[in-house]
Amino acid sequence: MNVLVTGAFGNIGSNAVAALLDCGHRVRGLSADWRRDRRVARAFGDRVEVVRGDVRRPADLDAAVDGQDAIVHLAYVIPPLCLEQPEASRAVNVDGTRNVIDAACRAGERSGKAPRLLFASTLDVYGHTGHLEAPRRVDAPLQPTDVYTQHKVECEQLVRESGLRWSILRFADVPPIALRDPHPIMFTIPLDQRIEMIHPRDAGLAVANAVAHQDVWERVLHIGGGARCQVTYGQYLAGMLEAMGIGALPAEWFTKEPYCTDWLDTDESQRLLQYQRYDFQDVVRETAALLGWRAPLVRVLRPLLRWRFGKLSRIAAARR
Repeated sequence: MNVLVTGAFGNIGSNAVAALLDCGHRVRGLSADWRRDRRVARAFGDRVEVVRGDVRRPADLDAAVDGQDAIVHLAYVIPPLCLEQPEASRAVNVDGTRNVIDAACRAGERSGKAPRLLFASTLDVYGHTGHLEAPRRVDAPLQPTDVYTQHKVECEQLVRESGLRWSILRFADVPPIALRDPHPIMFTIPLDQRIEMIHPRDAGLAVANAVAHQDVWERVLHIGGGARCQVTYGQYLAGMLEAMGIGALPAEWFTKEPYCTDWLDTDESQRLLQYQRYDFQDVVRETAALLGWRAPLVRVLRPLLRWRFGKLSRIAAARR
């Protein structure tokens, strides 16, 4: 099968590309920022056809969609940048999704068979549900709480009304296996908030298995790590910060206002797609392994690093 992946070299995208290749598909990856994506793309060598293009430009998409059986649409601006630059993000997120749909429809008019469209959405679309019994199910009402979730809800509607064969995958949190710079947004989630994550390789496998599965179309599915990846935000953050050598942070640094994450019912997606292999501790261990030679340095700098986190907490508090 010929599969176009937009956002092919991001976190979910690169893992989806790898899984699609392992499944024997021919993959075309759309890259809007070649300088940023080049290192990731290079790892795939000539196994991936790389197309430089932007979802904001319809002409780029016509060329990218030509000859494809399916489109995996992952190109999206996510928080915190989405929240900081809402109008620029809308041009990518909502207008870009509309452009992908229009390009797919035009391809169908030219060839007589439009590509199927798999759209990546998020667990955040359910809004503040901490007061409800978990888990969330796909038929739960959608309650966007910010620009990002509003974009996702709008895009889901565009996909449903596109006239294409579609599937919507609502992903749990997909943490990159990477040492990341901190941001004030991390303090805007209460420590007792339920959150589900999924290892990026499992997320990629879910995409690859969904593309070829006949029972995912015209359906919404949850993609999460399952019971072994269902934690509180406090457990999640403590595990990741311990892995990075920082250690747990004081509870008073975090908001107590509700946030839009929860645990998900993934029984149906796991039955169909058989993708859940890793648990939360696997993510922690793999992240810790990345420290390598930096581990002694982090121990020395730990007081300074924790001071920096405290400063970010104060910035987050000032924004609320």
